Amino acid sequence: MSYNKIKVAVAGATGYVGLDLVKILSSHPKVDILYLCAQKKLGKKIQFFDKRIKKKLPKLTNLQSVEWKKLDVLFTSLPTGQSQVLVNKLIKFKNLKVIDLAADFRINDKSVYKEYYGKDYRSNDILKSSIYSLSEFVKDKIKKFNIISCPGCYPTSIQIPLLPLIKKKLKKKDNIIIDSKSGFSGAGKNIKKKFSHKNIFSSIHAYSIYNHRHRSEIDQEFNKISKSKVRYIFTPHLIPTFRGMLSTIYIETKKGVTGKKIYNELKKSHKKNYFVRILPLNKKLGTENVLNTNFCEISVCYSKINNRVVILSAIDNLVKGAAGQAVQNMNIIYNFKEHLGLIWKSIF
Repeated sequence: MSYNKIKVAVAGATGYVGLDLVKILSSHPKVDILYLCAQKKLGKKIQFFDKRIKKKLPKLTNLQSVEWKKLDVLFTSLPTGQSQVLVNKLIKFKNLKVIDLAADFRINDKSVYKEYYGKDYRSNDILKSSIYSLSEFVKDKIKKFNIISCPGCYPTSIQIPLLPLIKKKLKKKDNIIIDSKSGFSGAGKNIKKKFSHKNIFSSIHAYSIYNHRHRSEIDQEFNKISKSKVRYIFTPHLIPTFRGMLSTIYIETKKGVTGKKIYNELKKSHKKNYFVRILPLNKKLGTENVLNTNFCEISVCYSKINNRVVILSAIDNLVKGAAGQAVQNMNIIYNFKEHLGLIWKSIF
């Protein structure tokens, strides 16, 4: 099936993720942006928030102004809980796809959602219409659903290397240590309020060590493919750079499983995944090659301790960890080439 231009709206267009999403969509050859929605500065051009967006686009409006029947896709990048309320009202539009970049449809267990997000789930009937969509693992399923829930940035960087290894039972299910570092954009535009007592722009901070919200979806997805609970320590950090994420993952392999075997399995598992690059063994890795891209780069490294392997996983938290993955999911749904609109030289 072929499609003409997809008619889209972006709700939450002026946050860090929303602006990256608008930038990407504005250069996508199969997308026509009809609405850019926000709560403030209505009537302003999107360039008021980001001068790097060159294309003439609709001025900011509120959600009440949207004619929903005109749309094919609604992208939502809203504060926690707001997408649920909105989608409850839109479920009657059977041809409308919702691609959510927040956490509103990531967690299947409502009690877990409340534990981690402190809110009651407001959309009881539509959760079954949603799919947790880490693009590389749901390509054969995503088209059946109207609500697409994009993973968080930390889970994206962690699951792309670990899910294949858990599935193939190449590593032990405990004794996993995950050390993840993110640019401060991951904390959103209200970062100064969240970390008002810290100089976040010139220092490194570990935070939410025991109960970071993203643990809920990491637990969920690990346990979907494992018969017993996968145990791990996850420590997120904010670092004084705007974007980029590097997860350093320490695993204990099963007896006889070498670093080379781990490497070969990841190469095999991601052979057809355009946006996953498995680097040569023991290759050093930073974020420089993934910034402003939708790629995930992975390096498997040996350890001096037997049966221990170090895996490095780098992404751009705002692109592969959010906006780019959302567009990648849209491309899969509409049978476009997966990388359409996601390879660029000058968009950023």
